[in-house]
Amino acid sequence: MVRPREFDMEQALDAAMQIFWEKGFEGTSLSDLTSRMRIQRPSIYAAFGDKKQLFEAALRKYTQSHAACIRAKLQNSSSVKEAFYNLFGGVVAEEYEDGPNRGCFCINTMVELAPHDEKFEILTREHQMYLSTVFQETLERGIRSGELEVAMDARALAHTLVSLLIGITVMMKSRPERSFVDHSVATALMLLK
Repeated sequence: MVRPREFDMEQALDAAMQIFWEKGFEGTSLSDLTSRMRIQRPSIYAAFGDKKQLFEAALRKYTQSHAACIRAKLQNSSSVKEAFYNLFGGVVAEEYEDGPNRGCFCINTMVELAPHDEKFEILTREHQMYLSTVFQETLERGIRSGELEVAMDARALAHTLVSLLIGITVMMKSRPERSFVDHSVATALMLLK
């Protein structure tokens, strides 16, 4: 007879996501996971599989949440330009707040694992393409409303803005001068005019 689980799967996965986000895949030990998740190794293996499978589950949970958050931020503003300024401004401001500089879990994975692991290359690329679709839909809304020029190539600009978001997030790991980042974002967002 199978014993029922004595822990909450979602809470355990959230805890794993946080430690992986802080330390990365390689930097996170099984001891880190058992301590943070408050479950023993056999329970981790039984519920999630090995460390890599657990990492994948944590990454999928993060990307779903991250994508929903970005979609909501872009949809909750009547002005498309304002929505993008707020999104990018928020990313920059968050990185300069006190506390750990974790960046984006997906982008961290893109840098750490995607060059060496096809599964994570695909997962991180899927997230990039999802964000690009959300950005494109938002830009097309701006074109339909007359806020943005009809001649704008929404798809190409969406790809450019995703690249900008990724680049800024990676660059923020070194905490560059705030004015450098603010000027870069402002200049890039001039493409919306």
